Amino acid sequence: MTQAKQPRRITVRVPATSANLGVGFDVLGLALDLDATFVFEPADELLVTGCDERFNTPDNLVWKSYLAACDALGLDACPLHIHEDSPIPASGGLGSSSTCVVAGIVAAQALAGRDIDRPFTLSLATRIEGHPDNVAPAVMGGLVSSYVDDGQTVTTRWPVAPNLRFVCLAPPYRVLTSDARMALPSMVPMSSVSWQVGRCLAMVSALASGRTAEIAACCHDRIHEPYRAPLIPDYERLQDACLAAGAITFLISGSGAAMLAICDGDTSAQQVIDAAVATMPELWAKVMRASERGASARFDVLP
Repeated sequence: MTQAKQPRRITVRVPATSANLGVGFDVLGLALDLDATFVFEPADELLVTGCDERFNTPDNLVWKSYLAACDALGLDACPLHIHEDSPIPASGGLGSSSTCVVAGIVAAQALAGRDIDRPFTLSLATRIEGHPDNVAPAVMGGLVSSYVDDGQTVTTRWPVAPNLRFVCLAPPYRVLTSDARMALPSMVPMSSVSWQVGRCLAMVSALASGRTAEIAACCHDRIHEPYRAPLIPDYERLQDACLAAGAITFLISGSGAAMLAICDGDTSAQQVIDAAVATMPELWAKVMRASERGASARFDVLP
């Protein structure tokens, strides 16, 4: 094992993400301009602060991901003080767990004085998370399609058109990923597969170009949203309110409970978020842009 020179303090930032984007089930993911921040300092023993008390244990996902990265890189893991500052709601669907996984892996590299190896970070994060749709944009930034081939996560990345805004809505309850998976059918018709593939490709092109009519035309999922929407009690009324206020389309973010309305420009986005909050005042609601920046680390090395 290698013992590297230890930095005094490392700050890792990882963007929130939205996976699936309707027709890109388990394939597409988008980085958003809302960062979770994690500060790492060497300590005498593990200390986790800034998050819910139940996560202040050795089972903390940031810490476990750090240990996994140290093991994979052949590095000695040192005890850390990890301070988490995440504005991402814990209701599920905006990549809160992915930020923790990616942060731990990036911290292991930065603590060893290394630059971020994004292919390594992505492949290890995928193994920990079980799928790449959220971790890929968290690592890479932008709009990302991903798949796993022989243990390696392969990505293609596109910038997102600057006119698009993403109204993110999180209700005060969760949808467990396991429940969302169980809601899916075990088989889908061949006609649904061809429907989905064509529209997924069109969605990528439309998000990159900002052509709103194309987004509205292609974003009609048949594989997961019809089965998952009933798990979100307020989905239908929020969808109706956002579309009536001018949203281009309305989607489940990830597997829920968060939801996403795509809008054209700031004025439309503000009208949509106002309508959503008027419909459900207890919502967490925020207008975001796509983020072209993935995970980053800032550190000071001891002399």
